[in-house]
Amino acid sequence: MAFCVCDFPYKCKLVVLLIHIVSAQSIISTKLSFYLSMSDQSKAFIENDHQDSNTITSMQEIDLALKECGIGWFHVLLLTSSIIGLIAGILVTNTTPYILPIAECDLNMSLLQKGLLNAMPYIGMTLVSILVGFLTDTFGRKIFLVSGFCGLFLFTVVGGSSQSYEVLVVAKFFEGVLFAVSFGPNLTMTSEFCYKEIRDRVILFRSSFKAVAQIIVAAMSWGILSHDWNLSLFNGFLDLHIWNIYIYFMSIWSLVSFVLYLFLPESPKFYITQNKFTEAKHVIFKIYTMNTGKPVETFKYFNLWKNKENDIIDQEPKRKVKITLKQQLLVGLHNVKPMFKPPLVSYLVIISGMNFLSLGFYNIIRLWFPQLSTIVEHYSNFNGENNLCDILDTYTHNLNMKVNTTLSEVCVPTRSGDETYINSMILGCVCIIPFALSGILVNKVGKKNLFIAGGFICVGVTLGIRWANSKFSVVALFSVDVAVLQTLTGLFQASTVELFPTSMRTLAIAVIMTLGRIGTLVGNVAFPILLNLGCSVPFYSLTSVMICVTVMALLLPKS
Repeated sequence: MAFCVCDFPYKCKLVVLLIHIVSAQSIISTKLSFYLSMSDQSKAFIENDHQDSNTITSMQEIDLALKECGIGWFHVLLLTSSIIGLIAGILVTNTTPYILPIAECDLNMSLLQKGLLNAMPYIGMTLVSILVGFLTDTFGRKIFLVSGFCGLFLFTVVGGSSQSYEVLVVAKFFEGVLFAVSFGPNLTMTSEFCYKEIRDRVILFRSSFKAVAQIIVAAMSWGILSHDWNLSLFNGFLDLHIWNIYIYFMSIWSLVSFVLYLFLPESPKFYITQNKFTEAKHVIFKIYTMNTGKPVETFKYFNLWKNKENDIIDQEPKRKVKITLKQQLLVGLHNVKPMFKPPLVSYLVIISGMNFLSLGFYNIIRLWFPQLSTIVEHYSNFNGENNLCDILDTYTHNLNMKVNTTLSEVCVPTRSGDETYINSMILGCVCIIPFALSGILVNKVGKKNLFIAGGFICVGVTLGIRWANSKFSVVALFSVDVAVLQTLTGLFQASTVELFPTSMRTLAIAVIMTLGRIGTLVGNVAFPILLNLGCSVPFYSLTSVMICVTVMALLLPKS
């Protein structure tokens, strides 16, 4: 405040006014000088972001840069790699249901052993997912994608060469460990190359290929398993049945994924968390040139992070000491601490709980559908009085008798017929519809409302499955159940990407998916046990599970 000791009041007021004008001019001049001294890059970011008066973060800068790069050939390569990788991972669990009927005599499997074989990949996934999620956020995405799909290919070949139930079980376990190595980075890397406005839709589009994978695996299974090929190698040391050859064919997907990810760069957002601004900028430039075909010099944000790069160069002589593995791990632990504090910890608990129940439910319905469809095809006696549970109870009794056959008796497998493969392809086609609808509705209705609506649909449909009394109703109800549940898994992934920051995103996905896989493991072991108690027991149990998921969805944030 200015104080005046003038003799005349009007002179005093004039002096005060002049003081205020000079002060304002000084402030304006300072701010103008600061703005003029800024780079064109910084001005552009200020002019393009009106949402926050605070300093723009590096992650927001990447978002703006990715938006400027647009959608083009880079994203074609990215989504092709991601989708083929997704299909390769899904085949880890999807191929097993198709070999259960045809290999039940070769491997002498009981109903419980079939459930264990279905669940074995999830044991491998569960044991390593959280560790891999932490290491991926610490050391990068690409190294785990490349090594994961390479290992998946090798162990699928081992599974195809198996001559006993025990070897196949062990191979499926290790397939589950390498799937876990690649799944989280696959999703994370795909999302981190997309700017905010399209991220949810890209994730749902990618997830929709779970349905496409079901169509592909059903078609390949139909084309291969319908034959009676047998091959004896090394004087009978290696006897390959048709299901062995089938597994060999399925290993091609993971091999192609391994090759494709060799050509993709590391995530620029991961580089930023490591203060590697130069590497991040070069990745952005690569995206821009691939998408637009223009030279790098025409990129609007060509001087992106130039000042930060200079700061790092200036600091380089002071930190010549190489960062050790222990230090990297400590930094990684420090970065994930906020995940276990409010509000992120509450989101983690709610989504993990929902994923535990819904993913377990989804994989029971999905993995047992080919087996149940085969049973319906061979035992169907729908006449208006019998329903699905009558048929399943008859099959369970007959299978228990078959497993206890003596050596003098011949075990004849219950092979899947054309109907089973066609039904599986129908199921896959139906699954695409909710993904298309949710991709349109997700930004208008919100993920929370879609969760609640999906939960109510699954409750009604699952009750209907127990009373289905025709082949058509069995296929239709299973298809709707799997389609809605598959869409919910995509929404879980989109919610996780949105709620958790880059430095802990893969770990959050790993924790949530680990709980989901534990649910799958428990469900696939429990389902045949409950089925032996009576067909009604598992279906009423699954209905109760979806009621719990729907109630938990009410606790989610609106956005």
